[in-house]
Amino acid sequence: MVMYEKTAEHFGKKFKDLPEGHLLVNLGPSHPATHGILQNVIQIDGERVVDTESVIGYVHRCFEKLGERYDYNQFLVCTDRMNYVSTPLNNIGWILTVEKMMQIQVPDRVTYVRMIISELSRIMDHIICNGIMGVDLGAFSGLLHLFHHRENIYQILEKLTGARLTTTFCRVGGMERDIYPEFQSEIKTVIKGLKPALDEFQDLLIRNKIFNERTAGIGGLSAERAIAYGFSGPNLRAAGVPWDVRKDDPYMFYDKVDFDIPVGEDGSALDRTLVRMEEMRQSMRIIEQLIDGIPEGPYHADVPHTFLPPKDRVYHNMEELIYHFKIIMHGVKVPPGEYYMSTEAANGELGFYVVSEGEKSPWRVHVRRPCFWYYQAFPELVKGGLLADTIATMSSLNVIAGELDC
Repeated sequence: MVMYEKTAEHFGKKFKDLPEGHLLVNLGPSHPATHGILQNVIQIDGERVVDTESVIGYVHRCFEKLGERYDYNQFLVCTDRMNYVSTPLNNIGWILTVEKMMQIQVPDRVTYVRMIISELSRIMDHIICNGIMGVDLGAFSGLLHLFHHRENIYQILEKLTGARLTTTFCRVGGMERDIYPEFQSEIKTVIKGLKPALDEFQDLLIRNKIFNERTAGIGGLSAERAIAYGFSGPNLRAAGVPWDVRKDDPYMFYDKVDFDIPVGEDGSALDRTLVRMEEMRQSMRIIEQLIDGIPEGPYHADVPHTFLPPKDRVYHNMEELIYHFKIIMHGVKVPPGEYYMSTEAANGELGFYVVSEGEKSPWRVHVRRPCFWYYQAFPELVKGGLLADTIATMSSLNVIAGELDC
Protein backbone atom coordinates (compact mmCIF):
# COMPACT_ATOMS: atom_id res chain seq x y z
CA MET A 1 0.00 0.00 0.00
CA VAL A 2 2.88 2.35 0.80
CA MET A 3 4.39 1.67 -2.64
CA TYR A 4 1.03 2.41 -4.29
CA GLU A 5 0.70 5.72 -2.41
CA LYS A 6 4.20 6.81 -3.40
CA THR A 7 3.60 5.92 -7.04
CA ALA A 8 0.25 7.71 -7.07
CA GLU A 9 1.78 10.79 -5.44
CA HIS A 10 4.63 10.78 -7.96
CA PHE A 11 2.29 10.83 -10.94
CA GLY A 12 -0.13 13.32 -9.46
CA LYS A 13 -3.88 13.17 -9.50
CA LYS A 14 -3.96 11.15 -12.68
CA PHE A 15 -3.73 7.85 -10.82
CA LYS A 16 -4.78 8.82 -7.29
CA ASP A 17 -8.41 7.73 -7.28
CA LEU A 18 -8.71 4.50 -9.20
CA PRO A 19 -12.18 3.11 -9.96
CA GLU A 20 -13.12 -0.05 -8.13
CA GLY A 21 -11.52 -3.11 -9.66
CA HIS A 22 -8.80 -1.17 -11.47
CA LEU A 23 -5.13 -1.85 -10.74
CA LEU A 24 -1.99 0.25 -11.13
CA VAL A 25 1.03 -1.73 -12.33
CA ASN A 26 4.58 -0.85 -13.29
CA LEU A 27 5.94 -2.18 -16.57
CA GLY A 28 9.61 -1.44 -15.98
CA PRO A 29 12.08 0.00 -15.36
CA SER A 30 13.38 -3.37 -14.15
CA HIS A 31 11.44 -5.75 -16.34
CA PRO A 32 12.70 -8.28 -18.89
CA ALA A 33 10.18 -7.18 -21.52
CA THR A 34 11.25 -3.51 -21.55
CA HIS A 35 14.83 -4.19 -22.68
CA GLY A 36 16.18 -1.19 -20.85
CA ILE A 37 15.53 1.54 -18.38
CA LEU A 38 11.97 2.46 -19.31
CA GLN A 39 9.03 2.86 -16.95
CA ASN A 40 5.36 2.63 -17.83
CA VAL A 41 2.78 3.09 -15.11
CA ILE A 42 -0.29 1.31 -16.44
CA GLN A 43 -3.86 1.44 -15.16
CA ILE A 44 -5.66 -1.77 -16.03
CA ASP A 45 -9.21 -3.05 -15.73
CA GLY A 46 -8.75 -6.79 -15.74
CA GLU A 47 -6.48 -7.36 -18.75
CA ARG A 48 -7.56 -4.16 -20.52
CA VAL A 49 -5.28 -1.07 -20.50
CA VAL A 50 -7.23 1.99 -19.38
CA ASP A 51 -4.46 4.56 -19.20
CA THR A 52 -0.67 4.79 -19.28
CA GLU A 53 2.03 7.17 -18.17
CA SER A 54 5.47 6.73 -19.77
CA VAL A 55 8.61 7.94 -18.03
CA ILE A 56 12.09 8.50 -19.42
CA GLY A 57 15.38 9.71 -18.01
CA TYR A 58 16.65 6.67 -16.14
CA VAL A 59 19.67 6.36 -18.42
CA HIS A 60 20.13 10.04 -19.29
CA ARG A 61 23.87 10.68 -19.65
CA CYS A 62 23.95 14.33 -20.76
CA PHE A 63 25.41 13.54 -24.18
CA GLU A 64 24.34 16.89 -25.59
CA LYS A 65 26.16 18.77 -22.82
CA LEU A 66 29.19 16.52 -23.24
CA GLY A 67 29.14 17.45 -26.93
CA GLU A 68 29.66 21.05 -25.87
CA ARG A 69 32.81 20.08 -23.96
CA TYR A 70 34.38 17.46 -26.24
CA ASP A 71 35.96 18.36 -29.54
CA TYR A 72 34.33 17.25 -32.78
CA ASN A 73 36.13 13.92 -33.04
CA GLN A 74 35.86 13.11 -29.34
CA PHE A 75 32.05 13.31 -29.46
CA LEU A 76 32.09 10.04 -31.40
CA VAL A 77 32.43 8.16 -28.10
CA CYS A 78 29.00 9.57 -27.18
CA THR A 79 27.29 8.86 -30.50
CA ASP A 80 28.58 5.29 -30.11
CA ARG A 81 26.53 4.93 -26.97
CA MET A 82 23.20 6.29 -28.20
CA ASN A 83 21.75 3.56 -30.39
CA TYR A 84 24.36 0.99 -29.47
CA VAL A 85 22.72 -1.63 -31.70
CA SER A 86 23.94 0.13 -34.86
CA THR A 87 26.69 2.48 -33.72
CA PRO A 88 28.31 3.27 -37.11
CA LEU A 89 25.09 4.93 -38.29
CA ASN A 90 25.27 7.39 -35.38
CA ASN A 91 28.96 8.05 -35.98
CA ILE A 92 28.51 8.63 -39.70
CA GLY A 93 25.58 11.00 -39.05
CA TRP A 94 27.70 13.12 -36.71
CA ILE A 95 30.74 13.14 -38.98
CA LEU A 96 28.65 14.13 -42.01
CA THR A 97 27.27 17.03 -39.96
CA VAL A 98 30.74 18.30 -39.10
CA GLU A 99 31.96 17.87 -42.68
CA LYS A 100 28.93 19.85 -43.88
CA MET A 101 29.85 22.59 -41.42
CA MET A 102 33.42 22.67 -42.72
CA GLN A 103 32.45 22.08 -46.40
CA ILE A 104 34.78 19.10 -46.60
CA GLN A 105 34.45 16.89 -49.68
CA VAL A 106 35.73 13.41 -48.88
CA PRO A 107 37.08 11.03 -51.56
CA ASP A 108 34.58 8.70 -53.25
CA ARG A 109 36.30 5.73 -51.63
CA VAL A 110 35.34 7.03 -48.20
CA THR A 111 31.71 7.57 -49.22
CA TYR A 112 31.39 4.06 -50.68
CA VAL A 113 32.74 2.44 -47.52
CA ARG A 114 30.58 4.60 -45.27
CA MET A 115 27.45 3.64 -47.22
CA ILE A 116 28.29 -0.06 -47.11
CA ILE A 117 28.90 0.07 -43.36
CA SER A 118 25.69 2.08 -42.89
CA GLU A 119 23.60 -0.57 -44.61
CA LEU A 120 25.30 -3.40 -42.74
CA SER A 121 24.50 -1.54 -39.53
CA ARG A 122 20.87 -1.16 -40.57
CA ILE A 123 20.68 -4.91 -41.10
CA MET A 124 22.22 -5.54 -37.66
CA ASP A 125 19.67 -3.26 -36.03
CA HIS A 126 16.67 -4.80 -37.78
CA ILE A 127 17.83 -8.33 -36.95
CA ILE A 128 17.80 -7.43 -33.27
CA CYS A 129 14.43 -5.65 -33.45
CA ASN A 130 12.61 -8.44 -35.30
CA GLY A 131 14.45 -11.20 -33.46
CA ILE A 132 13.70 -9.79 -30.03
CA MET A 133 10.13 -9.17 -31.16
CA GLY A 134 9.81 -12.93 -31.49
CA VAL A 135 11.47 -13.54 -28.13
CA ASP A 136 9.03 -11.17 -26.42
CA LEU A 137 6.15 -13.20 -27.78
CA GLY A 138 7.67 -16.55 -26.82
CA ALA A 139 9.49 -17.50 -30.05
CA PHE A 140 13.22 -17.78 -29.38
CA SER A 141 14.32 -19.84 -32.39
CA GLY A 142 14.12 -17.04 -34.96
CA LEU A 143 16.60 -14.83 -33.13
CA LEU A 144 19.05 -17.70 -32.75
CA HIS A 145 18.71 -18.49 -36.45
CA LEU A 146 19.72 -14.97 -37.52
CA PHE A 147 22.11 -14.06 -34.75
CA HIS A 148 25.19 -15.76 -36.15
CA HIS A 149 24.72 -13.82 -39.41
CA ARG A 150 24.73 -10.65 -37.34
CA GLU A 151 27.87 -11.94 -35.68
CA ASN A 152 29.49 -12.24 -39.11
CA ILE A 153 28.87 -8.52 -39.66
CA TYR A 154 30.42 -7.79 -36.27
CA GLN A 155 33.52 -9.70 -37.36
CA ILE A 156 33.86 -7.35 -40.33
CA LEU A 157 33.42 -4.28 -38.11
CA GLU A 158 36.01 -5.59 -35.68
CA LYS A 159 38.56 -6.14 -38.43
CA LEU A 160 37.84 -2.71 -39.89
CA THR A 161 37.71 -0.60 -36.73
CA GLY A 162 39.28 -2.68 -33.96
CA ALA A 163 36.02 -2.76 -31.98
CA ARG A 164 32.70 -4.55 -32.13
CA LEU A 165 30.05 -2.58 -30.28
CA THR A 166 31.40 0.96 -29.81
CA THR A 167 33.29 1.30 -33.06
CA THR A 168 34.03 5.06 -33.03
CA PHE A 169 33.87 4.71 -36.80
CA CYS A 170 35.10 7.53 -39.11
CA ARG A 171 36.91 10.77 -38.47
CA VAL A 172 36.26 14.31 -39.62
CA GLY A 173 37.53 14.24 -43.20
CA GLY A 174 37.57 10.49 -43.76
CA MET A 175 38.08 7.22 -41.93
CA GLU A 176 40.52 6.27 -39.20
CA ARG A 177 42.10 3.65 -41.46
CA ASP A 178 41.64 2.11 -44.89
CA ILE A 179 39.69 -1.08 -45.54
CA TYR A 180 41.57 -4.38 -45.19
CA PRO A 181 42.29 -6.59 -48.24
CA GLU A 182 39.49 -9.15 -47.65
CA PHE A 183 36.83 -6.48 -46.92
CA GLN A 184 34.90 -6.89 -50.17
CA SER A 185 35.04 -10.68 -50.37
CA GLU A 186 33.95 -11.11 -46.75
CA ILE A 187 30.97 -8.81 -47.21
CA LYS A 188 29.90 -10.78 -50.28
CA THR A 189 30.08 -13.97 -48.21
CA VAL A 190 27.95 -12.43 -45.47
CA ILE A 191 25.30 -11.27 -47.95
CA LYS A 192 25.25 -14.65 -49.67
CA GLY A 193 24.48 -16.40 -46.38
CA LEU A 194 22.06 -13.77 -45.11
CA LYS A 195 19.67 -13.84 -48.08
CA PRO A 196 18.34 -17.38 -47.56
CA ALA A 197 18.48 -16.93 -43.78
CA LEU A 198 16.03 -14.01 -44.00
CA ASP A 199 13.64 -16.11 -46.07
CA GLU A 200 13.87 -18.92 -43.52
CA PHE A 201 13.33 -16.46 -40.67
CA GLN A 202 10.22 -15.15 -42.40
CA ASP A 203 8.86 -18.68 -42.74
CA LEU A 204 9.78 -19.49 -39.16
CA LEU A 205 8.37 -16.42 -37.43
CA ILE A 206 6.47 -13.99 -39.63
CA ARG A 207 4.27 -16.69 -41.15
CA ASN A 208 3.65 -18.32 -37.79
CA LYS A 209 -0.06 -18.21 -36.95
CA ILE A 210 0.50 -17.32 -33.29
CA PHE A 211 2.89 -14.49 -34.18
CA ASN A 212 0.42 -13.10 -36.72
CA GLU A 213 -2.48 -13.18 -34.28
CA ARG A 214 -0.35 -11.46 -31.61
CA THR A 215 0.79 -8.63 -33.93
CA ALA A 216 -1.79 -8.02 -36.70
CA GLY A 217 -3.75 -4.86 -35.94
CA ILE A 218 -1.94 -4.39 -32.61
CA GLY A 219 -0.49 -0.98 -31.68
CA GLY A 220 -1.50 0.55 -34.99
CA LEU A 221 -1.33 4.23 -35.84
CA SER A 222 -2.71 6.16 -38.80
CA ALA A 223 -0.44 8.06 -41.17
CA GLU A 224 -1.83 11.37 -39.92
CA ARG A 225 -1.20 10.56 -36.26
CA ALA A 226 2.28 9.18 -37.03
CA ILE A 227 3.21 12.43 -38.78
CA ALA A 228 1.71 14.47 -35.94
CA TYR A 229 3.86 12.62 -33.42
CA GLY A 230 7.01 13.18 -35.51
CA PHE A 231 7.50 9.55 -36.49
CA SER A 232 10.14 8.68 -39.06
CA GLY A 233 11.93 5.59 -40.29
CA PRO A 234 10.33 2.11 -40.35
CA ASN A 235 7.60 3.08 -37.87
CA LEU A 236 6.42 5.91 -40.12
CA ARG A 237 6.67 3.85 -43.28
CA ALA A 238 4.67 1.06 -41.62
CA ALA A 239 1.83 3.58 -41.29
CA GLY A 240 1.83 4.05 -45.06
CA VAL A 241 4.06 7.13 -45.45
CA PRO A 242 6.87 6.46 -47.99
CA TRP A 243 9.31 8.99 -46.49
CA ASP A 244 13.00 8.15 -46.22
CA VAL A 245 15.82 10.67 -45.76
CA ARG A 246 17.97 8.68 -48.18
CA LYS A 247 15.38 9.31 -50.93
CA ASP A 248 13.76 12.61 -49.94
CA ASP A 249 16.88 14.48 -48.85
CA PRO A 250 19.74 12.41 -50.30
CA TYR A 251 23.23 12.46 -48.80
CA MET A 252 26.41 10.59 -49.70
CA PHE A 253 25.58 8.65 -52.93
CA TYR A 254 22.08 7.45 -52.07
CA ASP A 255 20.70 9.31 -55.06
CA LYS A 256 22.91 7.18 -57.32
CA VAL A 257 21.83 3.73 -56.12
CA ASP A 258 18.59 1.94 -56.84
CA PHE A 259 16.43 0.77 -53.93
CA ASP A 260 12.77 0.72 -52.93
CA ILE A 261 11.00 2.13 -49.89
CA PRO A 262 8.76 -0.53 -48.30
CA VAL A 263 5.55 0.74 -46.70
CA GLY A 264 2.81 -0.81 -44.60
CA GLU A 265 -0.89 -0.04 -44.21
CA ASP A 266 -2.06 0.33 -40.63
CA GLY A 267 1.18 0.94 -38.72
CA SER A 268 0.59 -2.15 -36.59
CA ALA A 269 3.25 -4.26 -34.91
CA LEU A 270 3.04 -6.72 -37.79
CA ASP A 271 3.50 -4.01 -40.43
CA ARG A 272 6.51 -2.62 -38.59
CA THR A 273 8.07 -6.06 -38.56
CA LEU A 274 7.38 -6.63 -42.26
CA VAL A 275 8.80 -3.23 -43.21
CA ARG A 276 12.03 -4.00 -41.39
CA MET A 277 12.24 -7.39 -43.09
CA GLU A 278 12.04 -5.78 -46.53
CA GLU A 279 14.43 -2.99 -45.54
CA MET A 280 17.09 -5.60 -44.81
CA ARG A 281 16.69 -6.94 -48.33
CA GLN A 282 16.91 -3.42 -49.76
CA SER A 283 20.06 -2.76 -47.72
CA MET A 284 21.65 -5.85 -49.25
CA ARG A 285 20.59 -4.59 -52.66
CA ILE A 286 22.38 -1.28 -52.01
CA ILE A 287 25.52 -3.05 -50.79
CA GLU A 288 25.63 -5.25 -53.89
CA GLN A 289 25.56 -2.15 -56.10
CA LEU A 290 28.49 -0.63 -54.22
CA ILE A 291 30.78 -3.44 -53.17
CA ASP A 292 32.50 -4.10 -56.51
CA GLY A 293 32.75 -0.42 -57.37
CA ILE A 294 34.77 0.87 -54.42
CA PRO A 295 37.17 3.28 -56.16
CA GLU A 296 40.87 3.45 -55.50
CA GLY A 297 42.26 6.46 -53.72
CA PRO A 298 42.96 7.86 -50.27
CA TYR A 299 40.80 7.06 -47.25
CA HIS A 300 40.66 10.69 -46.15
CA ALA A 301 40.41 14.15 -47.67
CA ASP A 302 43.43 16.42 -48.10
CA VAL A 303 42.71 18.46 -44.96
CA PRO A 304 45.89 18.44 -42.87
CA HIS A 305 44.43 20.99 -40.44
CA THR A 306 41.62 18.51 -39.63
CA PHE A 307 42.79 14.94 -40.22
CA LEU A 308 45.66 13.56 -38.13
CA PRO A 309 48.69 12.61 -40.25
CA PRO A 310 50.08 9.05 -40.08
CA LYS A 311 52.45 8.44 -37.18
CA ASP A 312 55.44 7.47 -39.34
CA ARG A 313 55.25 10.86 -41.08
CA VAL A 314 54.85 12.67 -37.76
CA TYR A 315 58.09 11.09 -36.55
CA HIS A 316 60.08 12.19 -39.61
CA ASN A 317 58.49 15.38 -40.92
CA MET A 318 58.36 18.69 -39.05
CA GLU A 319 55.29 19.98 -40.92
CA GLU A 320 53.33 16.82 -40.08
CA LEU A 321 54.41 17.09 -36.45
CA ILE A 322 53.09 20.65 -36.31
CA TYR A 323 49.72 19.63 -37.77
CA HIS A 324 49.51 16.74 -35.29
CA PHE A 325 50.27 19.09 -32.39
CA LYS A 326 47.76 21.72 -33.46
CA ILE A 327 44.91 19.23 -33.98
CA ILE A 328 45.52 17.53 -30.62
CA MET A 329 46.02 20.74 -28.62
CA HIS A 330 43.69 23.18 -30.38
CA GLY A 331 41.19 20.79 -31.96
CA VAL A 332 39.29 21.05 -35.23
CA LYS A 333 38.01 24.60 -35.73
CA VAL A 334 34.57 24.85 -37.33
CA PRO A 335 33.30 28.11 -38.89
CA PRO A 336 30.76 29.99 -36.72
CA GLY A 337 27.10 29.42 -37.52
CA GLU A 338 24.07 27.17 -37.01
CA TYR A 339 23.96 23.83 -38.77
CA TYR A 340 21.61 20.86 -39.07
CA MET A 341 22.20 17.55 -40.81
CA SER A 342 19.96 14.49 -40.80
CA THR A 343 20.54 10.93 -41.94
CA GLU A 344 18.36 7.83 -42.15
CA ALA A 345 19.47 5.79 -39.17
CA ALA A 346 18.02 2.35 -38.48
CA ASN A 347 15.24 3.79 -36.31
CA GLY A 348 14.51 6.81 -38.49
CA GLU A 349 15.70 10.38 -38.92
CA LEU A 350 18.79 11.02 -36.81
CA GLY A 351 19.59 14.72 -36.83
CA PHE A 352 22.32 16.83 -35.28
CA TYR A 353 21.76 20.53 -34.66
CA VAL A 354 25.01 22.32 -33.88
CA VAL A 355 25.81 25.93 -33.06
CA SER A 356 29.47 26.82 -33.55
CA GLU A 357 31.36 29.87 -32.33
CA GLY A 358 34.51 28.88 -34.16
CA GLU A 359 36.08 27.05 -31.22
CA LYS A 360 37.28 23.45 -30.96
CA SER A 361 34.00 22.45 -29.27
CA PRO A 362 30.44 23.35 -30.29
CA TRP A 363 28.60 26.04 -28.35
CA ARG A 364 25.37 24.03 -28.49
CA VAL A 365 24.51 20.47 -29.56
CA HIS A 366 21.05 18.98 -29.88
CA VAL A 367 20.30 15.48 -31.13
CA ARG A 368 17.09 14.63 -32.95
CA ARG A 369 16.90 10.97 -31.89
CA PRO A 370 14.11 8.91 -33.46
CA CYS A 371 13.16 6.90 -30.35
CA PHE A 372 12.13 10.00 -28.42
CA TRP A 373 9.23 10.62 -30.79
CA TYR A 374 8.03 7.02 -30.80
CA TYR A 375 7.93 6.61 -27.06
CA GLN A 376 5.67 9.61 -26.48
CA ALA A 377 3.06 7.88 -28.64
CA PHE A 378 3.16 4.69 -26.57
CA PRO A 379 0.14 5.54 -24.32
CA GLU A 380 -2.07 6.15 -27.36
CA LEU A 381 -0.87 2.96 -29.05
CA VAL A 382 -1.73 0.68 -26.11
CA LYS A 383 -4.81 2.36 -24.64
CA GLY A 384 -7.82 0.08 -24.87
CA GLY A 385 -5.73 -2.96 -25.73
CA LEU A 386 -4.69 -5.93 -23.66
CA LEU A 387 -1.80 -5.81 -21.21
CA ALA A 388 -0.04 -8.54 -23.22
CA ASP A 389 -0.28 -6.36 -26.34
CA THR A 390 1.79 -3.62 -24.71
CA ILE A 391 4.83 -5.91 -24.96
CA ALA A 392 4.35 -6.51 -28.68
CA THR A 393 3.78 -2.82 -29.30
CA MET A 394 6.83 -1.68 -27.40
CA SER A 395 9.03 -4.28 -29.02
CA SER A 396 7.87 -3.32 -32.53
CA LEU A 397 8.73 0.35 -31.90
CA ASN A 398 12.35 -0.67 -31.18
CA VAL A 399 12.86 1.93 -28.45
CA ILE A 400 16.57 1.94 -27.54
CA ALA A 401 16.96 3.55 -24.10
CA GLY A 402 20.41 4.95 -24.83
CA GLU A 403 19.03 6.85 -27.82
CA LEU A 404 15.76 7.78 -26.13
CA ASP A 405 17.36 9.53 -23.14
CA CYS A 406 20.55 10.64 -24.90
